[in-house]
Amino acid sequence: MKLLSSAKPGLAALASIILASHAEAAVNVEFVTVGNPGNAADTTGHGAVAYEYKIAKNETTIGQYCEFLNAKAKSDPYALYSTNMATSTYIAGISRTGSSGSFEYSVIGGTANKPITFVSWFDAARFCNWLHNGQGSGSTETGAYTLNGAISGIYLKNPTAKVWIPSEDEWYKAAYYDATKDGTGGYWLYPTQSDSLGGNTIGNANSANYYDGDFAGNSGMVLTDVGAYGSNSDSFFGTNDQGGNVWEWNDSVSFGSRGLRGDSWGYGDGLGSYLASSRSYGNGPSLQDHGLGFRVASVPEPSAIVLTMLASGVLGIRRKR
Repeated sequence: MKLLSSAKPGLAALASIILASHAEAAVNVEFVTVGNPGNAADTTGHGAVAYEYKIAKNETTIGQYCEFLNAKAKSDPYALYSTNMATSTYIAGISRTGSSGSFEYSVIGGTANKPITFVSWFDAARFCNWLHNGQGSGSTETGAYTLNGAISGIYLKNPTAKVWIPSEDEWYKAAYYDATKDGTGGYWLYPTQSDSLGGNTIGNANSANYYDGDFAGNSGMVLTDVGAYGSNSDSFFGTNDQGGNVWEWNDSVSFGSRGLRGDSWGYGDGLGSYLASSRSYGNGPSLQDHGLGFRVASVPEPSAIVLTMLASGVLGIRRKR
């Protein structure tokens, strides 16, 4: 990185310089900011987060995961690719050709914007490490999580993580909290800014892609493109599909399991109750399943004050040369 002029750059220009590596990356994640730091938990004990953070607006997609595989799974020693991604009767999303050392991956049909499934907690953690390390040839083994080849066990997020699997409180707050509810802030029962569900039909308010007990008669009984249910089913902070589409990993730990929340298109009691804030689950971190995916969280954008300090520092270094 070099500055071609001694003139002090504007904050927007400096932000472009600092974040240039991300702009050039193959995978672009759209984040929303989860503000209102210091909010209290609700009666479940979940949702209190003392800091501002970002969370992906959408679940990680098939297209994004395919880019990751092409960058880091030419030989695939950590089984980042499941053959179910190509053969599942529920969703065939990614095909693989070639032999170990020269594997190539392609999105099947028009599935690029549907959420990736058949991913374990370890697959999600390695995807986070790759994003943390700038994508491309970035490591999958260190960064947000220090894995160093691990495919079982419990591993916690590193304090310096820049992209990670959200904690249960981070996931819960983004899904259910509303800073304007009841005038002082509170929690909805469902992640659609509502205490009742409006069904699972695309375009209906407070709807989500969940199992309603009728596979044969429900056009929603399949993975939908992320965000297909529209803004009238967003959370307060603007996330999509935290209810339905796929269950999502979170970073909670309980007796060797990692957390799961959100429900999916293909499970449930037919009433949508698994979408509710009161329902949390877990499973072994190596599980890969047709109804299981993830989204990522990240640090907030640099504030204007931080950017100003960085600008001064960059210029100060340049003047001393």
